[in-house]
Amino acid sequence: MKNWSALDVTLWCILALLITAVVAIAIGRARWARWPVYGASLTISGTVCAYSLVHLIAQPAVAWATVLPLGLPWIGANFRIDALAAFFLIVINLGAAAASLYGLGYGRHESAPERVLPFFPVFLAGMNMVLLAADAFTFLLSWEFMSLASWALVMTHHQEEDNRKAGYVYIVMASFGTLALLLAFGLMAGPEGGYAFATMRAHGTSPGLAGLVLALALLGTGSKAGLVPLHVWLPLAHPAAPSHVSALMSGVMTKVAIYGFIRITFDLLGPVAWWWAVPVLFAGAVTATLGVLSALMQNDIKRVLAYSTIENIGLIFVALGLALAFQGNGMKAAAALAMTAALFHVLNHSLFKSLLFFGAGAVLTATGERQMERLGGLLNRMPMTGLLFLVGSVAISALPPLNGFASEWLMLQAILLSPELPQWALKLLVPAVGAMLALAAALAAACFVRAFGISFLGRPRSDAATGAHEVDRLSIVAMAILAVLCLLAGIVPAVIIDAVAPVVQALTGTRMPVQTDVAWLSIVPIAESRSSYNGLLVFIFIAASASLAAFAIHRLASDKLRRAPAWDCGFPDQNPATQYTADSFAQPLRRVFGGFAFRAQEDLHMPLPGDGSPARLTVRLHDLVWEWIYEPVVRLVNVLAERLNHLQFLTIRRYLSLVFGLLVLLLLILAIRP
Repeated sequence: MKNWSALDVTLWCILALLITAVVAIAIGRARWARWPVYGASLTISGTVCAYSLVHLIAQPAVAWATVLPLGLPWIGANFRIDALAAFFLIVINLGAAAASLYGLGYGRHESAPERVLPFFPVFLAGMNMVLLAADAFTFLLSWEFMSLASWALVMTHHQEEDNRKAGYVYIVMASFGTLALLLAFGLMAGPEGGYAFATMRAHGTSPGLAGLVLALALLGTGSKAGLVPLHVWLPLAHPAAPSHVSALMSGVMTKVAIYGFIRITFDLLGPVAWWWAVPVLFAGAVTATLGVLSALMQNDIKRVLAYSTIENIGLIFVALGLALAFQGNGMKAAAALAMTAALFHVLNHSLFKSLLFFGAGAVLTATGERQMERLGGLLNRMPMTGLLFLVGSVAISALPPLNGFASEWLMLQAILLSPELPQWALKLLVPAVGAMLALAAALAAACFVRAFGISFLGRPRSDAATGAHEVDRLSIVAMAILAVLCLLAGIVPAVIIDAVAPVVQALTGTRMPVQTDVAWLSIVPIAESRSSYNGLLVFIFIAASASLAAFAIHRLASDKLRRAPAWDCGFPDQNPATQYTADSFAQPLRRVFGGFAFRAQEDLHMPLPGDGSPARLTVRLHDLVWEWIYEPVVRLVNVLAERLNHLQFLTIRRYLSLVFGLLVLLLLILAIRP
């Protein structure tokens, strides 16, 4: 019997996903159609995840590769799996399996399943193909395959105008990103047409072109990941898609973009130069800060999560920028630490962001509402969803003992090594970036205190929240699995760090010391005299303290019944509108940061004495990126289109003259070309 490799299994699983999509077209309108489609997707994704994990742990001496008679005639379709691809296959398919399981329950509430079921497995197949592609043509074809499938899912409820706008902006940005990647691969392939990654890897890129390729890679992958100012599609598209698709796009597809950036810069582009880190660090820090500030200004819970994804993408790019800075200066141990932090956060963000989008989907299913101002009191009505959403909120806020803290703590340790960098540009930039990351971490905690508190605590703010009920068991199970993984990755991070070590070794030439050999499962990234962290002991301390406090309250306190009116801030009105709102929670931060980040304007209408009309506060926020970059581009395109519109009304003689003139111009260019 043939010994199947992870590459063989993944390719066959991609074919199985495409077959599942064909089956979904045939049965998409049946009420039971979600069971075979999501069930098959769950099984296939779980299989790929398991084989990829075995491949990563086994650490084979050589990468598995194969060539199929497709693609470009002179190179075929190249597929390859190495440690980097295996790690991202685990991340992608773990998120895909969770989304498939969630979809089994959530899918019964979908109003247009025939628009979701066929494209769901196609989306998964496209992401897996990107990770296996080993030539530029196959990579870009798979990239477009992934983009078009996700666009179709965003357009599921195309009857709504906002969703149509989201789909339009998304497809335009996706096309722009693909164009940038096409140019990047073209420059690396050179005039000889060496489009296979092995050829690019062997020949490298000249230093003169390296900067241009890096810029194109940032544009191409950053537009898909959500780097500022290429992020404008993300807060539109993620809320428009069904919730389990939003989880895939936010928690999984953005990681495919990060994979593309790592593959180009650390693998194909050649030896790393220290100055590559400067634009990456700057873009990552701005993205993280602006993303979390924007999240704090939103009242739509899915838009909050979408902007939070932008923040976390910024954190990952900061870690990658640190890895570039250290690698370019030959500081391989520090580069390994930064790369480990980046990969660890890739996994962590996939876990807790999928969990949070599942929770938002459960709230939407139970209430029909996404506006936090119309929720409230859901913890009493949806206790399991509330508890699991709380776990995700703590994780994304980087609070111990959950996984978000572990990876962001590793980033901080890498930043603390920046004084050893020889370039003054980096000596000044990295501490500033570290300060912005600290600000982003604090604002993220405030953001999710706001999101959880307004949505799940207090009194119901609408009839929909009053009538909410817990969602189906399969959705709860999917969220519970992710919550447990968030906890496990936080209390035993040493296991994850050692698991990604083969990837770090391949990219930086070294790895962090073995962490599972440290006593009590502590992690010591540099030296024990400098810093260490033990998630297990922190978890035990928190659990013991909470248990002791609960015991003292319930067993040692007086058992006499005491009743008194609840303190109501001096307002006996029982109207839920008197509660603290999402806007009032964000107001202090909006007044501090909103002036320069959003040009926030507050207009207060206070009635005159004797006038019984209510006072009104109107807040206007401006998306400066959209107004300063995209709106001028749109106006320019419209002006050019109007000016060039007359070209379609030329006579045949003028058309021939125009073609002749262009031909003469091209011949002149060829003649003067050296």
